[in-house]
Amino acid sequence: MTMTVEERWAQFFRYGPYALLGLATLLGAVAAPLLMTRREMYAAGALLLAVLAVQAWWSRAVPRLLTAAASSAEPDDGDGDGDDDDERRKADGPVLPEGTTAGRVHFTLRTAFAFALTWLNPFYAIYACLSCFDAVQLLPPRAARAGLMVTAVTLAGAQSGGLPPDSPAQWIVFGTMFVFNAALALGLGHLGAKETEKAEERAETISALEKALAENAALHAQLVLQAREAGVADERRRLAAEIHDTIAQGLTGVITQLQVVSAAADPDLAREHLGRAQALARRSLGEARRSVQNLSPAALEHDTLSEALEKAVGEWSEHSGVTARFTVTGTEEPLHGEIAATLLRIAQEALANTARHARATRAGVTLSYMDDEVTLDVRDDGRGFDPLAAVPRTGSGGFGLDGMRARAERVAGALAVESEPGQGTAISARVPLVRHD
Repeated sequence: MTMTVEERWAQFFRYGPYALLGLATLLGAVAAPLLMTRREMYAAGALLLAVLAVQAWWSRAVPRLLTAAASSAEPDDGDGDGDDDDERRKADGPVLPEGTTAGRVHFTLRTAFAFALTWLNPFYAIYACLSCFDAVQLLPPRAARAGLMVTAVTLAGAQSGGLPPDSPAQWIVFGTMFVFNAALALGLGHLGAKETEKAEERAETISALEKALAENAALHAQLVLQAREAGVADERRRLAAEIHDTIAQGLTGVITQLQVVSAAADPDLAREHLGRAQALARRSLGEARRSVQNLSPAALEHDTLSEALEKAVGEWSEHSGVTARFTVTGTEEPLHGEIAATLLRIAQEALANTARHARATRAGVTLSYMDDEVTLDVRDDGRGFDPLAAVPRTGSGGFGLDGMRARAERVAGALAVESEPGQGTAISARVPLVRHD
């Protein structure tokens, strides 16, 4: 598992001080007989125990301080994903608790002990250099600069042969190394401050993006709901028009024929009008069944959209005698019921139009899943037509291109038609990819 930069720094601040202190102690012990008196060795040992105590306290305090800071700065948003929020804070949060009293106390004690140890043995400058890495995080700006200056003095003293300098040449070396270390420490502190600012800006940007995504998701759900409500209203108007144009007129014809039968004296004439009445009744029943099916697609009750389309294309090809092929591209995903029903109805109507008007020998239906939309393409090699010309309603009660376009627009989609006389027809419906909840 790859660690983030923040996690690597957290590991360094947790285990690095012990490693540097151990290395400094090892080298200092080797050189102790040449650099230190017995009394200084005892003093260094006592200071070393104090440093270990301070470092152990700090290692135990950091997780609690981070948890308290995260809890006060980012309360639970009530979405039930507290564990995810904790993981995100661990990955993206600060590697040190900034601006705390405990942090200032730790930095002050550690820097003072490191200075004293380096005074006794220059090799402890290895441990003293830690202050260059966390002064900006633990201290206010002015105090951070002062802490870096103390660290520069400690490092320069070790590099010039030990503190205090005891000769003019050693003072010159000390001054030169102090300027160098001070510039280096301040530079590192400045870079650390810039990185902290960038991290805060990045965190703010991510927070703003997450908020915007949440708002967009809520708005999208609201738009889908509004589209569904509008679709229900449109469907009711469509059914009312179909009932008036087909079923009501058919029943009126049945009544007329039966009236002629009741008044007819000729048995043959009565049988003729009775047959007409039966035919009109059967046709009206078929229209009623078709209208009910259009209200709720039974094909989607147990099948996915692609399965329902494949069956619809196969049945249409068998009934119409036109060779048809169905293709799916992209990664199939479960779609919202309104989206799936819209695409299925558009495909059925497009194929019905092909059978009635196109005189085609081949047809193809393609369902394409893309990043944020779904596309349905229905093509045939029929006689084509002029899309700019008015297309009348079909005699069977269908709703034609205008109805297909209205269906797509109800779910924030669009429908395009490409056709020329003698060049076949291509109908493309593009709708947003709204996943099934």
